[in-house]
Amino acid sequence: MNQDVRRPLRFAMVCASNMNRSMEAHALLQKRGFNVWSFGTGASVKLPGVSPDKPIVYNFRVPYREIYEELRAQNEEYFRNSAVLPMLERNMAVKPAPERWQDRESTRRHFDIVVSFEERVFEAILEDCQLREPVDFQLMHIINLEVRDTYADAAEGAVLALHLCELLEEALGGRSSGSYFDQALSESGGEVVDPIERVLCAFEDRTGRRLLYAPHYS
Repeated sequence: MNQDVRRPLRFAMVCASNMNRSMEAHALLQKRGFNVWSFGTGASVKLPGVSPDKPIVYNFRVPYREIYEELRAQNEEYFRNSAVLPMLERNMAVKPAPERWQDRESTRRHFDIVVSFEERVFEAILEDCQLREPVDFQLMHIINLEVRDTYADAAEGAVLALHLCELLEEALGGRSSGSYFDQALSESGGEVVDPIERVLCAFEDRTGRRLLYAPHYS
């Protein structure tokens, strides 16, 4: 499902339900050749229902296609006009089903960069990491980029996440930079030794977005 890529780093995009924000970013980064996965941290997958106070709830790992067919059978016009069906169509093209961050196997894969899109998701990731025994003590950079859970904001957030990951890849991958990376760092002001902190400072100054950051050995 993730295409063969030349990029060595592993990226994870994480939101609450692995439906909107993380999947929009996953789809965009995958198109750009990143080695990327996505997850949710909630207890279940929630989608907006016909009634605002009654979300539609599914378990993680229920296939996107199954959810899509059920909602289409229930009320195709409503769920298409509310963008739920187009969202699921996008998701089906990326991977089979929503995955939960806390349910992944510790030894399954290491992620170099984890980007969350909500502070409570960031906190859930940190809580889960603290409960796990380190496997090989590889450094994982966990970063929160706050993005509202709307379709329009998810699209904007995915572009910001792409820019952030491009900067981080250059900083961690040792690539020579000749464009946005140098310009962004020159605008960050102040001398910061840590290359990750330099990138985060540059990104914040360039975009006006505040980031949360926590390194963790996994």
